[in-house]
Amino acid sequence: MEMLDIVDENGEPTGETVERATAHARGIRHRTSHVWLLRKRPDGVEVLLQKRSEGKDSFPGCYDISSAGHIPAGMGFKESALRELKEELGLTASEEELNDCGLLKLYEEAVFYGEPFKDDQVSRVFYIWKDIEPEQMSLQASEVSEVRWMGLSECKEKVRTNSIPHCIVARELDMLPG
Repeated sequence: MEMLDIVDENGEPTGETVERATAHARGIRHRTSHVWLLRKRPDGVEVLLQKRSEGKDSFPGCYDISSAGHIPAGMGFKESALRELKEELGLTASEEELNDCGLLKLYEEAVFYGEPFKDDQVSRVFYIWKDIEPEQMSLQASEVSEVRWMGLSECKEKVRTNSIPHCIVARELDMLPG
């Protein structure tokens, strides 16, 4: 059972916790950490996208943030960001490599597998400069089916026009440098 801190509108824990499934069923505010991997190329900045595995409880098979995850109760934004990088992509990084873009507040309602899904989250958005090829990563199959690099400007356009299956918030891409 994955327990999450219930948080206020600024992502500060209230002292109460909730099970992840309950948070999503009832729309209870919780925290996530997002990490974007970026690299510089002669024609501009590229961003690494992960494709969510088909077994995910939300947005299966959609392109998403390089690495992201719910923050377990009692854990902080940075600690969780580094843990997710290691788990999902097999990458080790330090807190000093995390560049903080700020908070992103999101509320979304959907239906997955016939069940209502209400996501009320406060996310801390980070980026890391990392020039690495997909074959150098060790993907967590239960979470990630593949990764691919895409030009940041191309990614912004594809997200805004919904020309790729994704669950990326366009305004989050605007938080990134490049």
